[in-house]
Amino acid sequence: MTTHHVPLPGMEPVELTVDEYGTGAAPFLLLHGGAGPQSVTGFAALLAERHPARVLVPTHPGFGGTTRPEQLTGVTDLAALYVGLIEQADLHDVTVVGSSLGGWVAAEIALRASSRVGRVVLLDAVGIEVPGHPVADFFALTMDEVFRLSYHDPAPFRFDPTTLPPAAQAVAAGNRAALAVYGGRAMTDPTLAGRLADVSVPTLVLWGDSDRIVDVDYGRAYAAAIPTARFELLSRTGHLPQLETPEQTLRALLDDVTATVPAG
Repeated sequence: MTTHHVPLPGMEPVELTVDEYGTGAAPFLLLHGGAGPQSVTGFAALLAERHPARVLVPTHPGFGGTTRPEQLTGVTDLAALYVGLIEQADLHDVTVVGSSLGGWVAAEIALRASSRVGRVVLLDAVGIEVPGHPVADFFALTMDEVFRLSYHDPAPFRFDPTTLPPAAQAVAAGNRAALAVYGGRAMTDPTLAGRLADVSVPTLVLWGDSDRIVDVDYGRAYAAAIPTARFELLSRTGHLPQLETPEQTLRALLDDVTATVPAG
């Protein structure tokens, strides 16, 4: 784990906690969703084990017990922060992978058209508005409903949050508060779908066929809004493919990375 201080216009440098996995030449930026950084760290380790990768996993400020600066209030702020991290680390041809809220951040990173970003992968991303296919109202759901909607088979992942130690419950409450600040109640930006027409970087949209937080038609609409996107379904998979079907997700990701690596 390393700590970076990333400058953003009009504010003090943001303290950013980043876990790193692997020492390979291929850089990946892996962005978590509302489930917190622990929802992607296992996948980051798997990716670094199977591919010559260097995987950076930042914790969105406010998650994981970290502090969120008051000025950091939206997904576009996070996108600017992570483009700054990529520049500060002097990374090139970065594959940005985002889960749920992290996928929304990845989409905003793609719109910034940084020459350092080589491709983007969206894992069951939220962020756009699709008529007739709303994002599930996470804040109105019981935890049992969250598990039921998030997984093809929720049984291996279900737990009672009231049994967590007080410190872990405090972190979970902080995660929930940070999610509400960044994503709002609706977890959408009404301007995003239209703006995605400007994305020029190769994009893979991976979607769980059993996702009921954002359904398959929502995922297809996401891919359709991006001129450079390819859509792929993951079987027997819900909203968090990196947790539920990591091997299948990794295969799809690496197949895409291999296919889009520039010649020479």
